[in-house]
Amino acid sequence: MNAEIITIGDEILLGQIIDTNSAWIAQEFAKIQIAVTKITSISDEKAAIQHHLGLADSNVVIVTGGLGPTKDDKTKESIAEFFGTELVRNEEVLAHIQNLFIKLGYENMPAANYQQADVLANADILFNDVGTAAGMWVEHQGKIFIFLPGVPFEMMHLVSNKVLPKFSEIRTTTYIYNRYLLTIGLGESHLAEQIADIENALPAHIKLAYLPKIGLLRLRLSASGTDEKILQSDVDAFLERIATRLEKYVVAYEDISIEEAFIQEFSKNNLKFSTAESCTGGGLASRITQYAGSSSIYQGSVVAYSNESKMKLLNVQKATLDNFGAVSEETVLEMAAGAKKIFETDYAIATSGIAGPSGGTPEKPVGTVWIAIAGKNSTISKKYNFKNNRTINIERTIANAWLLLWKLYKEEN
Repeated sequence: MNAEIITIGDEILLGQIIDTNSAWIAQEFAKIQIAVTKITSISDEKAAIQHHLGLADSNVVIVTGGLGPTKDDKTKESIAEFFGTELVRNEEVLAHIQNLFIKLGYENMPAANYQQADVLANADILFNDVGTAAGMWVEHQGKIFIFLPGVPFEMMHLVSNKVLPKFSEIRTTTYIYNRYLLTIGLGESHLAEQIADIENALPAHIKLAYLPKIGLLRLRLSASGTDEKILQSDVDAFLERIATRLEKYVVAYEDISIEEAFIQEFSKNNLKFSTAESCTGGGLASRITQYAGSSSIYQGSVVAYSNESKMKLLNVQKATLDNFGAVSEETVLEMAAGAKKIFETDYAIATSGIAGPSGGTPEKPVGTVWIAIAGKNSTISKKYNFKNNRTINIERTIANAWLLLWKLYKEEN
């Protein structure tokens, strides 16, 4: 089976919000052997909705958004007309919505919310326990159409608890098998050169995808076919060949972030680390602490933006700042040493730079960054000249901080 996703909402098309729903749905569907082959974002207009429903050529069509109570949500009336059916008031859904408002302390529910209990007469209702917009499952002309609210946590609840269980009842004869390698420290083109002969030897049923991100590269081997065991055996064999070739660049054998890889590695070896951040402004701390398990390895951060805070909190010497400046090798080395001492960690990262758009000088232009890593037995540092805008300069600093930490960690362990 294959699927396509249609997201409805002008706020997506205007760039006011990012469509994270589609990425999450695609990942969850891949787990049950359903490949998403198309993702489309459209406006909340009847003509657009009906047009794209009519163009759908996948076994499964997932539609998110447009099920709200306001007048600009035209999805339900549009799809009712598309399927040649009508909207009917579902009393169970209505009672649920009314109870939600009572729990929130409202005596009366707004009239607009009553229409959220109107559902397609030909649909199986996907009852929304955590929100007011019910999902709908419609089987029409050999296809499955699934309509879900656009609010992420409501959509996720319905997919996990209503949609996926329904698919477990449907047998599939085609399997999809994916394996991943997370690599760091080698650009896409250089990496591709190193494994060109392996990639050329891939059989037709296995595809290799390069998924680059600032500072790292994720490789995905995908196979599809009717024999699940053969798919796994073939993909695993090629993955091992690639991993052996790229051994010193491989961080993880699964689809995880670099931060999650550090959590796994440092937890396994009972290591701790801390950060001293200037130009990254707590970005490193934010990245690592968003993941469960970070508390077992990450001790804390000092965000020292001013020279005074660098001296008071990290014990950077005034003479160092006077003689070399805040953006210098000497300063980040002292920052890293200070963080390592304060937090009593095995490793510490320090960053200091000129993110821009102002603050640069001829000697230290915008994009100049110094990073230092204090390790168990040694310390390393490196200067960068990124020459990008502020956001990208900060992103590159964070990415290269992880790269340097990984480099020193591998050298010492």
